[in-house]
Amino acid sequence: MSGTGHIRVYGYRWVILVVYALITAVLEVHWVNFAPITGEAARFYGVSPLEIGFLSMSFMLVYLVVCIPASYVIDTYGIRIGIGIGAVLTGMFGLLKGLYAADYQMILFCQIGLAVAQPFILNAITKVAANWFPLDERATAAGLATLSQFIGIILAMVLTPQLLKGSSMHTMLMVYGAASAACALVCVALMREAPPTPPSHVTEQERFRVFEGLRHIFAQRDMRILMVIFFIGLGMFNAVTTWIEQILAPRGFGSEQAGLIGAMMMIGGIAGAICLPLLSDRLRRRKPFLLLTMIGTVPGLIGLTFLTGYGALMVSSFVLGFFVMAAGPIGFQYGAEVSYPAPESTSQGLILLSGQVSGVIFIFGMDAFRTATTHSMTPFMIVFIALTCLNLVMGVMIKESPLVARVEDRSTDG
Repeated sequence: MSGTGHIRVYGYRWVILVVYALITAVLEVHWVNFAPITGEAARFYGVSPLEIGFLSMSFMLVYLVVCIPASYVIDTYGIRIGIGIGAVLTGMFGLLKGLYAADYQMILFCQIGLAVAQPFILNAITKVAANWFPLDERATAAGLATLSQFIGIILAMVLTPQLLKGSSMHTMLMVYGAASAACALVCVALMREAPPTPPSHVTEQERFRVFEGLRHIFAQRDMRILMVIFFIGLGMFNAVTTWIEQILAPRGFGSEQAGLIGAMMMIGGIAGAICLPLLSDRLRRRKPFLLLTMIGTVPGLIGLTFLTGYGALMVSSFVLGFFVMAAGPIGFQYGAEVSYPAPESTSQGLILLSGQVSGVIFIFGMDAFRTATTHSMTPFMIVFIALTCLNLVMGVMIKESPLVARVEDRSTDG
């Protein structure tokens, strides 16, 4: 297809985005639903806190294996098939998790099934944006899609302690299971592959196949740097989210307070994922906003590491969430643009893969380097502050996205 007459933007793109957001949110609930109740869950199942942490960590470990196959399916057979597989697995294993709520081994089995679903859904963010949205809306679309992850995490952080306190482990997990099944049905029914005509000229160029795209991606200097940046930033986010209760417990905070502080981080993430990608699209710049997210992450991390007041921790958590989570959608879109014409789900999958590898390392590291007397995780939090400063140095080294610059030149010439 070529020629400006074939370019059209369809209103159904927002239906696609909402459907995608629903299944993403419910999947993220399952990822961290034990994080704010680590101590209570360990006592309920008769296992160690690390074994409860492993329920979240399983998502990262499985991602290492399933990431590339999931991207291959999405790029070869399309988002309807790829996201559909993820939705069916989410509905099925989410429901089983509720039915076998009292059995740790079955919970672990279901978590692994849900973890298999994750890359089929998360790796499709930039592909959904590319199929349905024009270039100057794609960071915004990726931001709104990423926002749904934060909403899911907020729901888990806030609702899990309340449901457990007000009812039981079984009721809490059945509520999540029923929601999973309902969202899976909606997703399968309403998801579509692409509009009849493309939303942008950029989608018209012939794309690399998956493995050819992998070679092209690794040949791009800026993409390699971006993967290192996300190795640090996303891995840190995964680890802090997994251990939020254990980070705060030595300072005297219980599971409900830890859950609310974790939820405040996600609320900040929602604000950041709305504001910064939108500004990035409006100003047609990626690099300055990536640098801004790294700068803003530092004070948030410092507060979460050292402050002892509940209100101050809530503010620090919001600041940390605002900046560290806004980096996701901008970084995903930047990666898709600097690695173009490699498939979007392949570039995004590699970015996410780097963060899953480091997430596993950081989770074990935070547990291993607790202080001997209070079991505080402060030493490793200090490491995160230093690594974020290193990220800022690497961020200065990357170049602006060539695609957004090309679109700006085209609009200026026009």
